[in-house]
Amino acid sequence: MIARYSRPAMAAVWSEERKLELWLAVELAALDAWAEAGVVPAAAAAATRERAIAPSPARVREIEERTHHDTAAFVDAVGEQLGPDGRWFHYGLTSSDVVDTALALQVQEGGRLLLDGLRAARDGVVARAEEHRDTLTIGRTHGVHAEPTTFGLKLAVWAFELDRNLARLGRALEGMRVGKLSGAVGSYSAVDPDVERAACERLGLEPAPASTQILQRDRHAELLTTLAVVASSLDKFALELRHLARTEVREVEEPFARGQKGSSAMPHKRNPVVAERICGLARVVRAAAVAGLENVALWHERDISHSSAERIVVPDAFLALDYMLERFTWLVRGLVVHPERMRRNLDASHGLFFSQRVLLALVESGLSRDDAYRLVQAHAMRAWEEELDFESLVRADTHIASRLELDQVFDLDVYTRHVDTVFERLRALVAKEEPIHA
Repeated sequence: MIARYSRPAMAAVWSEERKLELWLAVELAALDAWAEAGVVPAAAAAATRERAIAPSPARVREIEERTHHDTAAFVDAVGEQLGPDGRWFHYGLTSSDVVDTALALQVQEGGRLLLDGLRAARDGVVARAEEHRDTLTIGRTHGVHAEPTTFGLKLAVWAFELDRNLARLGRALEGMRVGKLSGAVGSYSAVDPDVERAACERLGLEPAPASTQILQRDRHAELLTTLAVVASSLDKFALELRHLARTEVREVEEPFARGQKGSSAMPHKRNPVVAERICGLARVVRAAAVAGLENVALWHERDISHSSAERIVVPDAFLALDYMLERFTWLVRGLVVHPERMRRNLDASHGLFFSQRVLLALVESGLSRDDAYRLVQAHAMRAWEEELDFESLVRADTHIASRLELDQVFDLDVYTRHVDTVFERLRALVAKEEPIHA
């Protein structure tokens, strides 16, 4: 991921330096496990752990120019520091034992940052939802006015979706909390399963119950598709804000800093650029998911076609989503909301949103549904086409007015009478993660 969309903490997780540090951590965990099993002399393991340091990426690249194999270059670079005891370094292991197990550790580190970002995004949405719990706005289906809702209810829907994404991501990360030290085809021909178990335990991982030369890529595909789902949720939220920020709607605006320029040509512009950036980067994360799915099918016990793609898509998906979460949280917390504009837009469709209320009241009065529908639709179409007030047309129709209590039918408060139900559920959602103090 380019530096423009990389935040420091996540970039550090996916740096070459961190990768080599984790490769070394896996190697040393295996070495200690061998020593515990009595195969490697305890003194040799202790001396190696004391001397071994993660080599620089530059040194590994230098050796790789000769070996044409990055893991072998890493082993050689570490071995330069070890002396005679270095013969036990990488003992019994194949490259993917190290690479796949270390990748699982990187995923856990990056995953914790994403979980933190998701919680911050959810909590930011919850706070704004509470603030606008009763802010009336028009709901739209097909982009057309439907019935009134509140801006808080709109945001509450997002909060629940973000919470589901927290659960999804947690499950996907748990699926990746596995390592493998099972050798060239996963048969433990050169490594005892107890060594694998002990090494994984030291690293905070579970040993894969069965593996080939690699961890199976359905795990990685699940992770990447989960990141794509999270990104798509942010895409949905950002797209809604972009629609609501259009000049013709103007119910919300992105924060606009002093000195900011919206256009190099048009000084009046205040564009939803952060929301657009979120939508654009969601495409990158979804593309990574496609690569993850393609990587599931490999030849026999393993080929290397997945490796080149993973080197790009896994870090990029984490970096892009981390950036998107931070920007979305910033956007929600600073979002400028225009309740008066929401009310003006609600009134712009001449009260047509009351049509279902009139329809249901006529059905309750004894009319057949089809007769009631056609009666209401005639007035609704006239109000729409001639820009007349729907309520006035209905009140002037004695066939309708004589059957209904129209003051009750045309009551805006009806549309918000059950807001508390959703917000009680929302408060319960937040409360489940609040710490309990003794």
